[in-house]
Amino acid sequence: MAARRISSLLTRSLSTSSAYASLLSSLGKHSSRNGSLKRFSTATALEELIAPPVNITYTQNLIDGKFVDAASGKTFPTYDPRTGEVIAHVAEGDAEDINRAVAAARKAFDEGPWPKMTPYERSRILLRFADLIEKHSQELAALESWNCGKLYEQSAKSELPLLARLFHYYAGWADKIHGLTVPADGPHHVQTLHEPIGVAGQIIPWNFPLIMFAWKVGPALACGNTIVLKTAEQTPLTALYVAKLFHEAGLPPGVLNVVSGYGPTAGAALASHMDVDKVAFTGSTVTGKIVLELAAKSNLKPVTLELGGKSPFIICEDADIDKAVELAHYALFFNQGQCCCAGSRTFVHERVYDEFIEKAKARALRRVVGDPFKKGVEQGPQIDSEQFEKVLRYIRSGIESNATLECGGDRFGTRGYFVQPTVFSNVTDDMLIAKDEIFGPVQSILKFKDLDEVTRRANTTKYGLAAGVFTKNIDAANTLTRALRTGTVWVNCFDVFDAAIPFGGYKMSGIGREKGIYSLHNYLQVKAVVTPLKNPAWL
Repeated sequence: MAARRISSLLTRSLSTSSAYASLLSSLGKHSSRNGSLKRFSTATALEELIAPPVNITYTQNLIDGKFVDAASGKTFPTYDPRTGEVIAHVAEGDAEDINRAVAAARKAFDEGPWPKMTPYERSRILLRFADLIEKHSQELAALESWNCGKLYEQSAKSELPLLARLFHYYAGWADKIHGLTVPADGPHHVQTLHEPIGVAGQIIPWNFPLIMFAWKVGPALACGNTIVLKTAEQTPLTALYVAKLFHEAGLPPGVLNVVSGYGPTAGAALASHMDVDKVAFTGSTVTGKIVLELAAKSNLKPVTLELGGKSPFIICEDADIDKAVELAHYALFFNQGQCCCAGSRTFVHERVYDEFIEKAKARALRRVVGDPFKKGVEQGPQIDSEQFEKVLRYIRSGIESNATLECGGDRFGTRGYFVQPTVFSNVTDDMLIAKDEIFGPVQSILKFKDLDEVTRRANTTKYGLAAGVFTKNIDAANTLTRALRTGTVWVNCFDVFDAAIPFGGYKMSGIGREKGIYSLHNYLQVKAVVTPLKNPAWL
């Protein structure tokens, strides 16, 4: 299959007629390029919000094939990031709900039909589910955008097709998982069995809820496991919706259980549960450490982690600057900058640095911010008030550290969680904006002299999730791809997420790999079976 970029179907070079007229008052070190620093217009982009074309139907936890209230009877609000207003109240699961979900998953694994089905039958259920995703793609896209604040066009044209593709991919694996026959030094027949690991606990993040659902659920079910999945408290709605579609596709009760709730209660209960056989988590490195500790202190269950990043995007001196500016812009600003592998350290060779800065600033100023349901909008709101305030704190930190604020630097509009596309130049490695994962629309542009220097600086980080390289020189590309300590290196492209391409990080960016054949290893146990041979004809 041709490589699929998550937002490959989106227009990434739109122009806008909005005027950027007002001046940003003196604050820190501002760019003097072209005379003044401009603030983004709020005149028309947010004055009328489009009502999402979808109804919210599923707000209860799904346990043992049924939608049920939380054991405590509590609910919690989920919000529209465009306004900060409540759009639904969702069942607030806690330790008791996790206990009930795990019990259902354990019974389904030990006594139910799922692990005993032929792999071909499991494959057919996954395929039927993928077909249902395609059938309900418009309402799913609307619900995802409403709850996350991401562009509707991104959800509908890129993420929903990729969601279906991922489940088609894992359906294809279901009947191709098998062990080996192993030669032994003696008269024994030796074979290995690849067995499902059991009950898998899965915790997904809020930035790509449906895609992360597929990355976790697809391989686990293809291998014959049962699941308890905890949604992010910010974005519970689409996981509950697609879980219902799974049962329409014929998934037996108890095989997939979905609990919404908070990390310290439901998430901690799942990670530390003694009857969960494996945990998979995507989220921050700080929380990943907690999940790993809870898993170790309970029953020493294996853990896969896909965590944070501070990915370098390296632009060499031979680069086509216009193309480099556009790709670097996409690498950072895609999904409002809320992407673990965002190219958030833009390293530019000193010979082309000034030209790059001018064009990167101009591109950011053309970026259209507004209602993600409107055509032509390129950037929606951050997920919630906490992330919104975090991004603004990092912008203040960059200003206070004497980085040059080229554009942006403030909120966009007066309601919701919109942030102006922000560009900093003259960034140095010791600044927080160059070290920490901001998870927002803030581009930090650094200067380098040669490949040895940029390799050393790019690798001087606790993270190692991804990197980008932009060059016409195959020798430079080969040198960097082997030297960079990251799980993925994109050369002259970025964010290519084919279903078969493994994804994961070095260092504190995680443990294990997701997608592709490597993801199956996370959900299988290998058993060796040894049988004596009497008078074998051959060994």
